[in-house]
Amino acid sequence: MLARGEGPVRLDEGGDLVISPLTAEDVPAEAIALKAELTEMLPFAPIVSLLIELDKRTGYLDCFTHAGGKQSRTPELKRNLIAVLLAASTNLGLTRMAEACGISYDILSWTEEWYVREETLRAANLAIIDYHQRLPLTSAFGGGTLSSSDGQRFPTRGKSITARALSRYFAEEGLSTYTHVSDQHATYGTKVIVATKREAHYVLDEILGNATDLPITEHATDTHGVTLVNFGLFDLLGMQLSPRIRDLGRITLYRPVPRAEAEARFPHAGPLMTRKLNLDLIAEHYDDLLRLAGSLKFGHATASLLVGKLSASGRQNALAAALKEYGAMRRTIYAARYLSDPAYRRKIARQLNKGESLRALRRDLFDAHKGMIRARQLEAQTGQAWCLTLATNAVIAWTTEYYGLAIEQMRRAGRICSMTMCSPISARRTVRTSTSSARSRSISRANSPRSGRLDIGPCACATPCSDWGPTGGVSGGRAVVRR
Repeated sequence: MLARGEGPVRLDEGGDLVISPLTAEDVPAEAIALKAELTEMLPFAPIVSLLIELDKRTGYLDCFTHAGGKQSRTPELKRNLIAVLLAASTNLGLTRMAEACGISYDILSWTEEWYVREETLRAANLAIIDYHQRLPLTSAFGGGTLSSSDGQRFPTRGKSITARALSRYFAEEGLSTYTHVSDQHATYGTKVIVATKREAHYVLDEILGNATDLPITEHATDTHGVTLVNFGLFDLLGMQLSPRIRDLGRITLYRPVPRAEAEARFPHAGPLMTRKLNLDLIAEHYDDLLRLAGSLKFGHATASLLVGKLSASGRQNALAAALKEYGAMRRTIYAARYLSDPAYRRKIARQLNKGESLRALRRDLFDAHKGMIRARQLEAQTGQAWCLTLATNAVIAWTTEYYGLAIEQMRRAGRICSMTMCSPISARRTVRTSTSSARSRSISRANSPRSGRLDIGPCACATPCSDWGPTGGVSGGRAVVRR
């Protein structure tokens, strides 16, 4: 490839590596037309109706158990839970939600205190993700083996131990949420972190704590998620770290042999490998590296704590030095594959774009109070982040399901619609949330009737959405929110 002297990866006249950006992906015109037609067929669904319908399918609201143990569940509990989840995921808050839906603030506050916590939110998200994974169309998005992670910053109001001033992103102070997204568009991990801390320390946390059935074997990040320690640990744990590194042509590449031998064997690539690996150091501490990986895999140590400590350690720490040397070797192997395989580069870019798309969805949902987090304690901030994740996964699962129903309807009408044609379709891109005052938060392109509208029959909710009235937060089938 380098010998040809042309193409997206080449050497310039000075012998430096030049990497051209990827061209836009060529999506077939048939796939674009299919996506537009399927979007037109999706039914109108206010987000509150969506959450009720998904509970009918998955029973995720049953995961919210009383913190004091087994308690009798009143008929109004699910209604109250949905109101609390919407108040947190849209950033409306309990006070304004009480005004909008007619449920008293005291009831909503009691429900949040005793039922909505990280443990129950994780269980509810797990139920939604497992349901989404079983949908026929989900496999068209990906096999569930690839995921990505990235941080999303939110401004904060008031003093908080997690808030920091960062003039590039916030007018005053803010924090970050670090989320993990699968190639099937499911968000399986969320963590609130200090905005000024390095994201790379938290990449492994949710992957090792993954309780879903997603068999994650490969993970993509941007430059902020990359360290030599992470490259080494991913390989020792039997996974592949596949980042998109900015200025990849400037990183240090390592060779296992002396310079003269490397340049003789690889006339073009040899001069790029400027440092020699210390293979003896790796061999001497390899058993310790395996024990370190075992401690992480079986949960005896927290990944973010270990990665932070090892990344900050100097050459005096022999184990950290051996791990970084091993990571340097794995990074060089990754770079060779990344530069030589355009399909690999495009796969990573496609996965990171899915994460960016879901970030936009979370921003659309979390729009009340200008998207500012007002909770001050880490526990409350974590709970709100998981509520937003639950709402995001609910939107994705619902959209995927009704895309599948629309495709089946087209097939019954004699239309040929293969799963290959469906792979470019994003489960997120049909989502539109209303942020205007006194308008419904809806999941639809439009609410006007069309001749091609998907026929789904009557509402599948246990209680018809239109019958909830002001106590359920729905009026005339729409979730009306007063701002």
